[in-house]
Amino acid sequence: MSEKLKHPAAEEFAKFCAQIAEDRKAEDVTIIKIGDLSLVSDYFVICTGTSHPHLKALAEWIRRKSREKYDVRPIAIDGGEGCDWIIIDFGTVMVHIFGVEARERYKLEELWGDAERIEKLIAEKFPNRKS
Repeated sequence: MSEKLKHPAAEEFAKFCAQIAEDRKAEDVTIIKIGDLSLVSDYFVICTGTSHPHLKALAEWIRRKSREKYDVRPIAIDGGEGCDWIIIDFGTVMVHIFGVEARERYKLEELWGDAERIEKLIAEKFPNRKS
């Protein structure tokens, strides 16, 4: 078993959660830095799942991998069976997992339009991957 890292920096942890979501086939994964605009959290990771089981699986996988690598557990998880929006609150990082229609309806990125976006360049990580 790999050694657990302790207390990741918020940006590092947000990128980790985003990468887990991408690895599990989440769509349109975005990280926004809201810490300068709100006391709610430092970063939002926003992604879309393709079905209710996919949303649930994404949430479970992010929760599990965060515990395995960093020994970090969520403060709270809101949403569940049949929900179109699951929020995993890690304190400095909040992961928002939306269904397709809910993402379009709530437009979280527009709501926090003044927030800095952390672009994850998948093309750099996987140069031979086709979109």
